[in-house]
Amino acid sequence: MATELDFSPPEIPEPTFMENVLRYGLFFGAIFQLICVLAIILPVSKSHKMDSDSFEPKNSETVKKPKA
Repeated sequence: MATELDFSPPEIPEPTFMENVLRYGLFFGAIFQLICVLAIILPVSKSHKMDSDSFEPKNSETVKKPKA
């Protein structure tokens, strides 16, 4: 057991520009997909509030009855 063990880390080449673009593109694509899924799951109450306001009965002044 007189041999020396090589515990140095393996040589890993530097990532190229295209590998970096691919890595960050996939990262931002995953975030975009999560945002889209959350937009489907979580309801937006602002548009519902505006719709309920439009169905309120109008004042008697604005409602005109047709003459028969």
